[in-house]
Amino acid sequence: MLERLNQAMEHIERHLDQRIEVAEPARIAVTSEYHFRRLFSALAGVPLSEYVRRRRLTVAGAEVLTGERTLLEIAVRYGYTSGEAFARAFRAMHGVGPGEARRAGASLQSQPRMSFRLVVEGSSSMRYRVVQKAEFRVVGRKARVPLVHEGMNPAIATFVRGIGQDTVQRIQRLSDQEPEGIVSVSDNLDHSRAEGTELDYYHGVVTGAAAPEDLDALTVPAGTWAVFGNSGPFPQALQYLWRDVFTQWFPSNPYRSRPGPEILRTRLSQDAAQADAELWIPVERTAV
Repeated sequence: MLERLNQAMEHIERHLDQRIEVAEPARIAVTSEYHFRRLFSALAGVPLSEYVRRRRLTVAGAEVLTGERTLLEIAVRYGYTSGEAFARAFRAMHGVGPGEARRAGASLQSQPRMSFRLVVEGSSSMRYRVVQKAEFRVVGRKARVPLVHEGMNPAIATFVRGIGQDTVQRIQRLSDQEPEGIVSVSDNLDHSRAEGTELDYYHGVVTGAAAPEDLDALTVPAGTWAVFGNSGPFPQALQYLWRDVFTQWFPSNPYRSRPGPEILRTRLSQDAAQADAELWIPVERTAV
């Protein structure tokens, strides 16, 4: 898996001055575009699109300093439609415009090339099971919220506080299958998974029942799910669980993620400092 990922990274590096379609590095890595984007983001800590942008501006910065091409030629070569657009992007990364950088020989920022290598960890095992589920519905209240990678998500916290207890209890009574009780469901995420991009968040239950007219509903097709559990400090344990699934479990098992909602069942301690979590990720088997 790591060898194929590094071959995909080499492809990206060789085509920084061309339009990069994610389908090709995903093909080299022998996985889907969806899973490649998610795996890259989890392993690298940045979305693939951001990494490519920063690598292009790093290489473009070196060309600016050499003075062998005009600034407009460099801009066009790395995919910018105008010198002004290139200058704005250049300044945002390097803190100085390309013209000023060339005249003054300024110090520039650099995004190093990424490669992936094996780090022997695995000292603690992950609890997981694979479940086949028939079609079901998520029923509850829905909001469009920004993605937050670490710490509490203020938009979700405010949204949940605004749901009346009578409504929560009515939603909870609709729960009739795993995962039981109130769950947090994330769907329709931006493919980059960049901080601040938006997603559909449901505070609801998993059910086979029809949704009341005053509640939101999401129909989820039948499929395979990998279910992970852990316990620890809230909310860090929940966010680390998602990270560990993609950086440790997927590279070690014959599965990849597939499009679909992510479902999180959380049970907090009395002081809300600790949490028991169960994370449901839609998956499909990879070819052996």
